Amino acid sequence: MSKTICIVDDSSSMRQLVRMTLKDAGYDIVEAFDGEDALSKLNGKRVNLVISDVNMPRMDGITLLKTLKQDRNHRFTPVLMLTTESEQSKKAEGQAAGAKAWMVKPFQPEQLLSAVQKLTM
Repeated sequence: MSKTICIVDDSSSMRQLVRMTLKDAGYDIVEAFDGEDALSKLNGKRVNLVISDVNMPRMDGITLLKTLKQDRNHRFTPVLMLTTESEQSKKAEGQAAGAKAWMVKPFQPEQLLSAVQKLTM
């Protein structure tokens, strides 16, 4: 059974790049354009991993992460933050909110796949 990953990013081209990388590796994908969209699409749906940008309209990635960690269905779902944010304070905020990994854009597909494989074991 293939694993399902939710990609959350307001950039359609970034979602497409991540989707192609993961689909080619055999993962099923759910896409959302911001945190609110992700919550509506994840409502009652189990996923193995969430990959989220930090800076998005309506609901940013850190707020999404905090909300997921309070939801009994997604409390233990690992979250990888994939963002242009590289400041240590932002990383610390993400880690405190429950992020399992932090990757800075642009990324290498092999690097992303390696992180995804570790987080979905």
